[in-house]
Amino acid sequence: MSALPEPTDRVRAFGNQLVDVHLYLREELARLRADVAAHLAAGGERPRELRAHCLAFCTALTRHHTAEDDGVFPALARRHPELHPVLDELSRDHEQVTELLTAVRKLVDGLGTGPEPDPAEVRRIRGELDGLVALVESHFTFEERKLVTALNALEEPLPEDFALRDLTER
Repeated sequence: MSALPEPTDRVRAFGNQLVDVHLYLREELARLRADVAAHLAAGGERPRELRAHCLAFCTALTRHHTAEDDGVFPALARRHPELHPVLDELSRDHEQVTELLTAVRKLVDGLGTGPEPDPAEVRRIRGELDGLVALVESHFTFEERKLVTALNALEEPLPEDFALRDLTER
């Protein structure tokens, strides 16, 4: 039994890299949500780590989506023109995710300005996080279902920000 040649191994990994990145981002979003919930339950000043974690998550997700929009999706569209409607829908999702990330980041930045969280503020941030979780999960599931096979067949290099190692090392 012989091993596959190195280039084939690398090419087949693109779809798997997508799933790995999504797993990492799902875990980080769940952790962010738990951190916000813990802060809201405890009250008081917002810990610096919460803001830093929010910023890091938002940056990682934005960089991943930018890499997809600017490099991965055009490469897939050239090789698989039948994917245009799927890629367009995923790009629209990216815009919605960006809007939700902006709202969440602003709300997290505003946490802890008083001794007790304002109940309206609590509802607002929980609602935005719930919306972000729902959209991201739906988006990731759809993207994985529609693109993993095509990514595994792709023969061109992908942008650096696409891979999980690049998201976690910066």
